[in-house]
Amino acid sequence: MGVFTSGSAGRSRSLKSVLGGIAVLGTSALILGGCAATTEEEPAGPAEDLTLTIGTILPQSGALAFLGPPEEAGVALAVQEINEAGTSLTVEAIYRDSGDTTTDTATVSVTDLLSQDVDAIIGAASSGVSFTVIDQITGAGVVHFSPAYTSPDFTTYDDDGLYFRTAPSDLLQGEVLGNLIAEDGAATLGLLVLNDAYGTGLAAQLTSTFEAAGGEVVEEQLFNEGDTSFDSQISALTAANPDAIAVITFDQAKIVVPGLVGAGYPGENLYFVDGNLADYSADFETGLITGAKGTAPAPNLTDDFTDRLLAIDPDLDSFLYSSESYDATILIALAALAAGSTDGVDIASKLQEVSGGSGDGEKCTDFASCAQIIADGGIVDYDGPSGPITLNDAGDPTEATIGIFEYGDDNTYAGNRLN
Repeated sequence: MGVFTSGSAGRSRSLKSVLGGIAVLGTSALILGGCAATTEEEPAGPAEDLTLTIGTILPQSGALAFLGPPEEAGVALAVQEINEAGTSLTVEAIYRDSGDTTTDTATVSVTDLLSQDVDAIIGAASSGVSFTVIDQITGAGVVHFSPAYTSPDFTTYDDDGLYFRTAPSDLLQGEVLGNLIAEDGAATLGLLVLNDAYGTGLAAQLTSTFEAAGGEVVEEQLFNEGDTSFDSQISALTAANPDAIAVITFDQAKIVVPGLVGAGYPGENLYFVDGNLADYSADFETGLITGAKGTAPAPNLTDDFTDRLLAIDPDLDSFLYSSESYDATILIALAALAAGSTDGVDIASKLQEVSGGSGDGEKCTDFASCAQIIADGGIVDYDGPSGPITLNDAGDPTEATIGIFEYGDDNTYAGNRLN
């Protein structure tokens, strides 16, 4: 695979793809929408002990429940290391379920967390779920920080400067996936798309990239969260007989993928995304999707980091979004130290700065060393296991790593970071 460049609306991106490896994308720090407030004042460090309360709304149930364990482990590990650092800041985490858009679980959880006076809420993993609670969170003056939602619509959302994420926008994943499918030789493409902000946003960018590479989307079928029958969508897609089909779903893939293959479509021509890139060894017949590929944010996690996560949760079988969850927690804590306050608005005013967005911070890669820089009156530029991060004025990371993976005969994917 080669090197691609593309740009739109003044934003530049570069892409280098390697099958079974990673595609690293960088974006300019262009302001795309109003979000994170910044300040020119240098931090002097907190004058007194601070207690920071972080709530989470991560998927313990619903269509993305497979992402919940690594995300919660990432938060728990960060909280443990913050509290062990012996600084003036201590952190309490309150874990709640986000469910999915078929329930009001997230609203109930957010209401409960706000009643406990949390200073920041990490989650949700789903863009659709997050849109149902973002106004409730930011309207209360609380930081809303997700490690996993990816809809481009959040970039320009009116959030009072309180929204942030460590996961890249689907503008990046869609570009990687579209170029990957074109590079693999497909001239025509079918799409099965979850009809929510995540699915339609990712599909739009994928379509744009694939067509810019000379391909044609010949069929697009939508479905809604909670649907249990996909016969009509499968019939339409197989009738169009595209060279490739991108399955943009959550755990609905457990139904639609065997349905597509059972209808005669080759499993090797399917493409997965972060919402359904999972271990299907217990769900599919051996060899059902051998050769199928997929994409997901995939920082190059070290053995040390994954070992620390496994010490938190020995049952982890995936690390997807664990590092993004860890870094979100660390950044919130560092912003509280830099602000000398656990007030949500004060934390938000320092989040871009501590991520390196101000451009003049001192590099550090763990909470303890970063906290010491702040205590000494300096400005930090935190780089974590998910990457450099560097939040822009819109609350988005300005660079990210997108992994490209391939399924084997056992219906697990190679190229992930499990060692």
